[in-house]
Amino acid sequence: MPSSTPPTWLLGDLPIHRIGLGAMRLTGTAPFDHGLPRDRATSIGVLRRAVDLGVDHIDTAAFYFSATRSANELINHALSPYPDGLVIATKVGPARDSSGSWWWASPGQLRGQVEENLRQLGRDHLDLVNLRIPPSNRTGSISAHFEALAALREAGLIRHLGISNVTADQLAQALAIAPVVSVQNSFGLEAPAEEHALLRRCGDLGIAYVPFSAIAGPGRDSGPTPSAGAAVRAVAAVHGASVAQVRLAWTLHQGAHVLAIPGTGDPRHLAENLAAGELRLSAEELRQLRL
Repeated sequence: MPSSTPPTWLLGDLPIHRIGLGAMRLTGTAPFDHGLPRDRATSIGVLRRAVDLGVDHIDTAAFYFSATRSANELINHALSPYPDGLVIATKVGPARDSSGSWWWASPGQLRGQVEENLRQLGRDHLDLVNLRIPPSNRTGSISAHFEALAALREAGLIRHLGISNVTADQLAQALAIAPVVSVQNSFGLEAPAEEHALLRRCGDLGIAYVPFSAIAGPGRDSGPTPSAGAAVRAVAAVHGASVAQVRLAWTLHQGAHVLAIPGTGDPRHLAENLAAGELRLSAEELRQLRL
């Protein structure tokens, strides 16, 4: 990215580096089923190493758990007492019961989800809570849910509010209720035009845009499309970088307000992800990657 692009962003009143850490994969190789759990000591080591390397933004959720691991518990064990300046963001809306079955919270159930995150993380308030919207409600109202979170912010349980998996109309609904400091949506090289428009809208409003699945693409575990993969591989070869690093670097090039929260439980991948912030792509390379 151009040298004038700052490496940090102000998340509300909280300054953070633009590359953080997603906690989902700390729990296992297949976090939402009965896949192999991560080695506990390795996951704790990744968290501590991330902070040592300057990561000050960790994205988590109470529903990030596998059969034997909980992301929030790992974060608490590894990092508490938390260092000054560390921002922990979490999500509410989705939930999983002890069997792993999913359900979505009503507005009245959001306080319980917030309090569960507080207990698991050992905090007296949450730095940032993102309201995650179910795919089935991408065209509906989010006002009742966001009003419930705004009340918890007024009560002092939450410092800042964000929204996730939303449209531009839903962002407008939320802004009519309370300040929004982040929008967390699926975004990457294959993102449609309307998502690019929302990213730009967030920039105009000074709101952080925080992509998830920036490395994996819309297919998540199946990875990016073959055509996009070919372009990324060509640029990666020129820079001696990995495909994942190029995809992350491209994401960060989309604006100073764009953050990254690549998830990993692997110490080697952690170092690679953070190094992507130093990768400079030319205007021609940026154009090639979007062909």
